[in-house]
Amino acid sequence: MGVIGVGRGINFALGAQHAGMKLVALCDVWKEKLKEAARRFPGVGTYTDYDRFLKHDMDAVVLANFFHEHAPFAVKALDAGLHVMSETSACKTPAEGVALARAVERSKRIYMLAENYCYMAYIQEMRRLYQAGAIGEFQMGECEYMHPMLAREMAAISPGINHWRNWIPPIYYNTHALAPIMFITGTRPVCVNARGVPGSPADPERFWTRRADIGFHILCAMDNRAVTVVNGISYRGHGNWYRVHGTRGLMENLRAHGEQGKLRVTHERYDLRPGEVLEKIYTPEFPMHADLAARAGHGGGDFFTNYHFAEAIRSGRQPFLDVYRALDMTLVGILGWRSCLQNGAPVDIPDFRKESVRKRYENDHGSPFPEDAGPGQPPSSILGFIEPSRENLRKARQVWRKLGYRGT
Repeated sequence: MGVIGVGRGINFALGAQHAGMKLVALCDVWKEKLKEAARRFPGVGTYTDYDRFLKHDMDAVVLANFFHEHAPFAVKALDAGLHVMSETSACKTPAEGVALARAVERSKRIYMLAENYCYMAYIQEMRRLYQAGAIGEFQMGECEYMHPMLAREMAAISPGINHWRNWIPPIYYNTHALAPIMFITGTRPVCVNARGVPGSPADPERFWTRRADIGFHILCAMDNRAVTVVNGISYRGHGNWYRVHGTRGLMENLRAHGEQGKLRVTHERYDLRPGEVLEKIYTPEFPMHADLAARAGHGGGDFFTNYHFAEAIRSGRQPFLDVYRALDMTLVGILGWRSCLQNGAPVDIPDFRKESVRKRYENDHGSPFPEDAGPGQPPSSILGFIEPSRENLRKARQVWRKLGYRGT
């Protein structure tokens, strides 16, 4: 296995051996960080050139580079005959998604989205219960991922006015919320109505250089006629929450601080079956490899993404989080943003499993990111194109200089 991106990618590098994989190569354009990583992994090849990295003797690549740059890297790796695991988002435009789906089919290699929130112990338990019929057929879901940060903290991980974190509409980062609902129920989104919420002047120390909004809300129609409400991402109140209503019960994780790993399952009295109770609250265990998962990040998810990627390669079978489900949830963000800019108008989510559908999107390059600026470019905020104040830029640059970043 090789890893591109030695920031977040270090977690994948460290966890490779626990999944029976061997780390053999690292790639990053930040030379200082790459040197630091090389000292942690002696004997591992290091590269600043991705094309040279792909020629290293290896079977698979993990993409932990910038959020919106995965698809072109994935296509190159697949065409080089390598299996690919990509973190968080599959593509930044529908056209990239089309190219990615075609590359996976053309290469016949494994592709997996490393959406680690699917593998927390209580999410895996909810999937088991749902498949066993514990709450009946999925009718309504609610999910949220909240990660508030102060402006100084955001600046420290977003060096440069054109860093992707300064431009990304928050709805693009919906996967930590939506993916577990898809994983639990096996359903896919087919249409979205979405709204964005801008930052407030009453909260000036949240974002110094962000051009985007603070939150998003999606009403997501699923392919079994259920509806899922998806909320995120920077409101006060750090945490993640998932609630699934079925035709004969409800399950959700608790929301109180320190108790989000507990699961609540409830039934109405008239739905009870032998052995069931009206309400049960408990802390689920991992279904396997609990010792390794407990030591991994993101509630054990960082272990299971590596594990299921390796198992898919060994078996030759695409994982649950395959390219099509990766594109489903990624397109919810991309096309949901278009709904936000149209005051919540419904937008269909295309099924890229079908080439006839893909052809309609192969030239759709709409993107809010600065490198794609041009006529008709969508803004990153429902307020339009936001320019940071001179004072905010000054404060951000002070943080960037301390990091060693010398760009603009």
